[in-house]
Amino acid sequence: MPELIDLHGTAMEEFDRRVRRVRMTDWALPTPCEDWDVHDLVNHLTTEQLWVPSLLGGARVEDVGDRMEGDNLGEEPLVSWEVASREARAAWLAPSALQGTVHLSFGEVPAELYLWQMTFDLAVHAWDLARALGTDDRVDPELAKELLVWARGQEFGPGAMFDAPVEPGDGAGDQDRLLALTGRRP
Repeated sequence: MPELIDLHGTAMEEFDRRVRRVRMTDWALPTPCEDWDVHDLVNHLTTEQLWVPSLLGGARVEDVGDRMEGDNLGEEPLVSWEVASREARAAWLAPSALQGTVHLSFGEVPAELYLWQMTFDLAVHAWDLARALGTDDRVDPELAKELLVWARGQEFGPGAMFDAPVEPGDGAGDQDRLLALTGRRP
């Protein structure tokens, strides 16, 4: 079984690969996330990455305040993503990053749980971005398998983050089963 930090690196690469394919004319394309276009989706993931160094450093959501709200992509979306993802990855790779507790909007959680959530979000949204761009939407099979194992132990249901789970269909592979947990129909 691969280490969680390695799975995160793979998920980061999956999303990064798709961001690098976004052309100037693609930013307004719709995504499988009903209320988001490509710009909104990439901004969401960029913003998530911007939070990581602060949260792993012990900051609380209220300490950060509204500094991360709004458009964090600016005039150079790819550069904004690159900087945010590089800084987030560096924070995760720090020797004690997974030892502590992080203060999220819904309470305190072990840093390891936060990393699972971030890895999951990167992988699922890599699929969303690929679908929006009409490119290869397959994610790394080992990543999909390990995330599915983890996700089956989590509570998924309709809410702010995902739609209600759907049936993946007979013969569905790990990736399709994983996506079905979030209400996506591959």
